Amino acid sequence: MRPAVRKAVLAAGAIAVVAIVVAAALVLRGGGSGDAAGGGATDVRAPAAPTEPSEVAAAFLRAWAGNDTGAAGALTDDPGGAAVALQAASSALAGTAVKTTPGQVSGSSATFKVSWTLGPSRVWTYDSTLTLVRAGDGWKVHFVPSLIHPELGPGARFAVRSSGGGTAVADRDGKPLLTWQSDGAKPSGAAVAPLLAPGMARVAGEAAQGWAVLLEQADGTEKTLYSEGNPVRPLTSTLSTAVQAAAQAAVDAQGAPAMLVAIQPSTGDLLAVAQNAAAGGAPTALSGLYAPGSTFKIITAAAALERAAATPDTVLPCPGSVQIGQRRIPNDDEFSLAPLPLHSAFAHSCNTTFAQLASGLPADALARTANQFGLNADFTIPGIDTELGKVVAARDSAAQVEDAIGQGTVQASPLGLALMAATVAAGKAVTPKLWRDRATTVNTGYQGPPDAVVGALRSMMREVVTNGTATALQGSGRVFGKTGTAQFGDGSGANGWFAGYRDDVAFAVLLLGTNSSKPAVAASASFLSRLG
Repeated sequence: MRPAVRKAVLAAGAIAVVAIVVAAALVLRGGGSGDAAGGGATDVRAPAAPTEPSEVAAAFLRAWAGNDTGAAGALTDDPGGAAVALQAASSALAGTAVKTTPGQVSGSSATFKVSWTLGPSRVWTYDSTLTLVRAGDGWKVHFVPSLIHPELGPGARFAVRSSGGGTAVADRDGKPLLTWQSDGAKPSGAAVAPLLAPGMARVAGEAAQGWAVLLEQADGTEKTLYSEGNPVRPLTSTLSTAVQAAAQAAVDAQGAPAMLVAIQPSTGDLLAVAQNAAAGGAPTALSGLYAPGSTFKIITAAAALERAAATPDTVLPCPGSVQIGQRRIPNDDEFSLAPLPLHSAFAHSCNTTFAQLASGLPADALARTANQFGLNADFTIPGIDTELGKVVAARDSAAQVEDAIGQGTVQASPLGLALMAATVAAGKAVTPKLWRDRATTVNTGYQGPPDAVVGALRSMMREVVTNGTATALQGSGRVFGKTGTAQFGDGSGANGWFAGYRDDVAFAVLLLGTNSSKPAVAASASFLSRLG
């Protein structure tokens, strides 16, 4: 990891060397008394105060080079101001050791070279000029800030920004998520996603390979005076501090292991990735694969609609249970409804309706349709590892009907279901992104479903909230979605899901072991209420 931005003294122990080289060959008058004629005796008298321009210039440069800012200031026509300015520059650039080479003054001015060594292989060199003015019987260096650097003016100061400087990663609005510290990029105190912080720090560290010397003006503006390597601006993520805070608060309020992923459908930007402590430290929200339960009926409905097996208004049976081949499919608590349109069966999550519908579809229909919603896509997002889902062609009719209700072999992660919901909201394929500055690599892409299918799904997902299994979200604005309950293990326990969207925020919520989708719906309401 690289060191932090320095605006005052750089990291302890750093040695900065300022080499001030007068461009012309300064000829110093006199030369101290050496051995007396005949040898032996040494003249130890203090040298006389410099009076000639060349002597004053050389003495000033030696004092500055020796970091004796008081002595250097005394040789100027502004002793106090010069001493303060020289010390400020030295502190900002960590000028603790200086070398000088005397040269020659031309008339009342001298050009000289300044070289600051800021660390291994980090040397900043530039030319500057000083002028001398009469002061009584002698001469003084006329002090102005531009003597230190030609562009240094009143109120301005130097700053060094390197791969360890200031904000390492900012959110989509420029708010710091990670800042550079002595041991690398660390959370800044904002509501950074804990699951993403290590990966984002790694990406920032890989990107920050340069350094720069900046001139900070009194009004806060900056100008780069010198730079080497890659730009050292902070990386910008797609995360929203506000959405992340809302997501984290929503999952933290749950007693069961809970996770939430939010995506912006219009851009693919990841807005939030949240898990509570009960869910553990592994990035389950991004790569954990689970049976999606009835949220997968979005895929089953789309497969039937696209293949003209039904329309939203096709009336279908919804018995309490149904036997299809060797597989008995029940509704939740074996509720039964009179024959009803497909859109109503979707809203009430009739397992038996969708199992019967899927039994007449080709064996690869669900897998092909899942491809259109991104569940079989694969992306490389810098800094994070992701798994979206796994949906393959059914091996037999029993597997087909189990898959149709989100059990069987179908799997999805919270990120995968958030992407599925985002695809419905956007009406097209969505590429998830975490960075403004780093592209997502599409390893296996996808094309979204037909427009007619998207339109029907939106209406059906809205009905889930207005008159179905997610009516608890009626007060949360215009929400579209689908609930899901998925058994695991020996079937005695189940996880609860909600996947949906509101406006330009698509999201998926998963609570483990709740045996109902109601807690996931409640967590969704909590999340949306915090978004305002």
